[in-house]
Amino acid sequence: MAIIQPDRRPLTRRVYSAPLRFWHWANTIVISGSLITVLINSTITDRRTITNIIKTQLQTQGATITDDQSGSVAHALGDSVWSIHTWFGYVLAGLLLFRLILELFQVTDQKFIRRIKDLYSQFHSTRKERELAKHELIVKAVYAAFYILLIIMAVTGLFLAFENLLAPFKAIRHSVKEVHGFCMYLIIAFILVHLAGVFLAERKDDKGIVSDMINGGNNN
Repeated sequence: MAIIQPDRRPLTRRVYSAPLRFWHWANTIVISGSLITVLINSTITDRRTITNIIKTQLQTQGATITDDQSGSVAHALGDSVWSIHTWFGYVLAGLLLFRLILELFQVTDQKFIRRIKDLYSQFHSTRKERELAKHELIVKAVYAAFYILLIIMAVTGLFLAFENLLAPFKAIRHSVKEVHGFCMYLIIAFILVHLAGVFLAERKDDKGIVSDMINGGNNN
């Protein structure tokens, strides 16, 4: 006798518009670039490390250089990397604004808020698929948290980028920087969870997530 397996297909269709796919992959590139600049400045261009390297290399060439001079060069190298990080931040803020505007003009059944409402209704009205609806609601909640993190990152990053124009708020600069850095770790955690979730879904019952985000998904 054949065993009937429960239908594990998503309750909502995975259909992604071209603008949403553009935002997803552009966001991936920009966040990756931003994190790489942080990694470079905390390792390759770390001030203490690069100061000693500069001083040692110049001294082997017969040059005389003080700690302050080599430190100034190291600081300039770090600043050049941070300037790239800042530009990534500007683009990230622009992409976030693009995503918020896109939500207003998306087809109704592709809007993020609408999908959450539909899943919430299905969770309360369909006992048979309640567990699946619960799973998808949790996934959507994680994405909502990610969007909130992006907003906090963008706002705190812009504050730090324009701190000279925000002199009256200089007292909170350190706190803003701490929040900015903490959110970075949360975003890294989200990326790891997201990649793990996609990998597991592709291996099990929810295949085609990556291809759907490339070609738009199935309208049928």
